[in-house]
Amino acid sequence: MKKLSRIFKYVGEYKGKLGLYFLCTVLSIFFSIFSIGMLAPFMQIIFNADDSQADKAVMSSNAVGGYVNRLILDIIHQHNNDKLVAVGFICVFIVIVTILKNVFLYFSNLISAPIRSAVVTRLRSDLYDKTLMLPIGYFTEQKKGDIISRMTNDVSEIESSIVSTLEGLIKDPLTVLFYLAYLVYLSPGLSLFLLILLPLTAFIIGRISRTLKKQSQAASVKLGEALSILDETLGGMRVIKAFLAEKLMLDRFHYVNNTLFRIRNKMNARRDLASPLTETLGITVLCSILYFGARLALRDNGMAAGNLIVYIATFGLLINPAKNLSTSFFNVQRGAAAIDRVEELLDAPVVVDDFGSKQLDSFNSSIEFRNVSFGYGDHMILKNINLTIPKGKTVALVGSSGAGKSTLADLVPRFHDVSSGELLIDGVNIKEYQLGSIRKHISIVTQEPVLFNETIASNISLGKPDASEDEIIQAAKVANASNFILNKEDGFRTNIGDRGSKLSGGERQRLTIARAVIKNPPILILDEATSSLDTESERLVQDAINNMMQNRTSIVIAHRLSTIRHADEIVVLQKGEIAERGSHDELLAKEGIYYKLVAMQEVK
Repeated sequence: MKKLSRIFKYVGEYKGKLGLYFLCTVLSIFFSIFSIGMLAPFMQIIFNADDSQADKAVMSSNAVGGYVNRLILDIIHQHNNDKLVAVGFICVFIVIVTILKNVFLYFSNLISAPIRSAVVTRLRSDLYDKTLMLPIGYFTEQKKGDIISRMTNDVSEIESSIVSTLEGLIKDPLTVLFYLAYLVYLSPGLSLFLLILLPLTAFIIGRISRTLKKQSQAASVKLGEALSILDETLGGMRVIKAFLAEKLMLDRFHYVNNTLFRIRNKMNARRDLASPLTETLGITVLCSILYFGARLALRDNGMAAGNLIVYIATFGLLINPAKNLSTSFFNVQRGAAAIDRVEELLDAPVVVDDFGSKQLDSFNSSIEFRNVSFGYGDHMILKNINLTIPKGKTVALVGSSGAGKSTLADLVPRFHDVSSGELLIDGVNIKEYQLGSIRKHISIVTQEPVLFNETIASNISLGKPDASEDEIIQAAKVANASNFILNKEDGFRTNIGDRGSKLSGGERQRLTIARAVIKNPPILILDEATSSLDTESERLVQDAINNMMQNRTSIVIAHRLSTIRHADEIVVLQKGEIAERGSHDELLAKEGIYYKLVAMQEVK
């Protein structure tokens, strides 16, 4: 039950409705037992022709209590010992009680259904909220398909295996408990025999269900792998077809898919065993009760025949909730693996952002890296970086792939936190600022344009949802994007498709620049924003970047060194350390690493 603590926490938010549900369930069970108990006086009246024997038999029946028995006898005597009137009364009473039972059953279902839906809705929302809060480093370590699997398949597994059985985990145990108590009331001796057999049945079912959690977890992992392969296939379709790699991708996917098929078959075989196994064991116990109950009924002063019939009928009704309870137990074991995977995501550490920390209201002086180092575990990516970027200046980061350029830039918006040293903005450690107030002053343009399946206007105004139409148009003009936008049939209301697939590479990049412009930030981070473009698109995008960089503090990561020759300072990184620094001309004069890079690109 510890695994269900989060689910119970969600359910606990509806304490009032749960209390009402509990009351309706108890009343439904009570009226169900009462209607069964009425069979005892009914049978005693039918099978005892002599009036005096019938009176004695009715009073000997304790299935519904002495008050009801006396009421039935009074009706018989008031109608000149006409037992048909009493039988009619019993039948009407059973109908009324059954109606009451089903009315309360309906209300209990009416109350529980929205609670189940709310639990799943809340779980999905919490997962999405947590996903947005997680640091960038988390997503570099995890497969995207596995994260999608946790948010879709695992949540669906929890919904079908646990949330859908929450009602059963409350109603069925109550039903079994009340029925057992009633059976003990009817015959303590016979019930003692029953209470010995039921734990044995539960033990057998528990032994079979233990492997379900392990199998379910393996199935979830394989589904995550399948989704990752699917995501890679959809994203790399051109490459797959160009390199005739269809067979390779098919083999990878079919292997994972077939493994998932085998695991689920084993899992379903064990799960589906719960109901027939419980029914078989239940009928075995029922036959034992029939035999020993008959022995009690045939003895002098033994169990009344009517009570024995009610006992058997009650136990027969007990089998179904017992079956449901065992199935619920199997389902909980199956869903426990899904809960583990969801809990891993929900409990993943996030960047601490104390609400009582300082606000960065404005950027006034500089960004300073003071003895900054960063790494994952023992692997250091940046080592002892000392760098100051004054307000309004442009600093370019160059170096070979893997030198740490993007990692260094990612420290400014706190996508990562430094492992040692300090990162200061206006002389204050960045960790003392509220995270949102830092990112409010920063815009980023990445090498790969990241756009959403929305209109052009929606993508431009992403960082400023309340932007006016004039502001959107002005941002597009600064980004050299207004001409191609106005040539579209729907202009700024044009939907650009999945990841901007309806636009060219240069058009997509100019939209990301317009998105950065409309936020009007004092700090810009440009991560190789033109490296993947053709010459004409690069010129248009570079012009847009130059427009955007005016009067702003800029950190530029560039492979094409021609785009950064006018930077105020160029920092050359090598193996995570600053190898050279200076202006374009100063670095050329040193004839060091930067000189060699420039010579290779022939940009003198």
